[in-house]
Amino acid sequence: MFPTSGIRKAIPPRRKRLKKLPETLAEIRKDWTQGAPIRLMFQDEARFGRINDVCRCWVPKPMRPLCQAMLTHEYTYAYAAVEPLTGILDTLILPHVNTGCMQVFLDEVAARHPQDTIVMVLDGAGWHSSSYLNLPANMRLLPLPPYAPECNLVEHIWDELREKFFHNKVFDSLDALEDQLEFALKTYEDDHATIKSIVAWEWIISALLK
Repeated sequence: MFPTSGIRKAIPPRRKRLKKLPETLAEIRKDWTQGAPIRLMFQDEARFGRINDVCRCWVPKPMRPLCQAMLTHEYTYAYAAVEPLTGILDTLILPHVNTGCMQVFLDEVAARHPQDTIVMVLDGAGWHSSSYLNLPANMRLLPLPPYAPECNLVEHIWDELREKFFHNKVFDSLDALEDQLEFALKTYEDDHATIKSIVAWEWIISALLK
């Protein structure tokens, strides 16, 4: 692992979160990649279940919408990693959030980009820093500062995905929910322009181009 002290000591206000990202990336290029480019990605997981969100919606007049509610406690999990520079999104649907599933996801991302050196930014969940994780040779992990969920770009992808594909929907089974989730994730994996419009934040792009 490379030093992350500059990240861990970030000053709390949002505008100063990850303010040392350019310096940190420069250090990584020097010490790990010997000056070669890096693929900076942000990673997160989200739980999707048969407890749905009922919200307002548009319908033609004079119709009145009927929105069903479901409170079945069955869940699955989506894992995602996004590259803000290009809008490339890698996803998997896995049954749990734990070290074993995290290993599967990291191996999958590394296999999709075998020629790249990947720096993966993620939060402080226990399975993200487990000593049992075996990092792929072309990947390093970079933890976010504590209590900084707004700095994880994938959170905004989850918001968009839930609004466009899950609001006011109920599912007869967990398999049906997973089919819808697979369709939603595949749609966004193929739509780099939309993903880039969500995650290409100026301060991150500037840090990559320095």
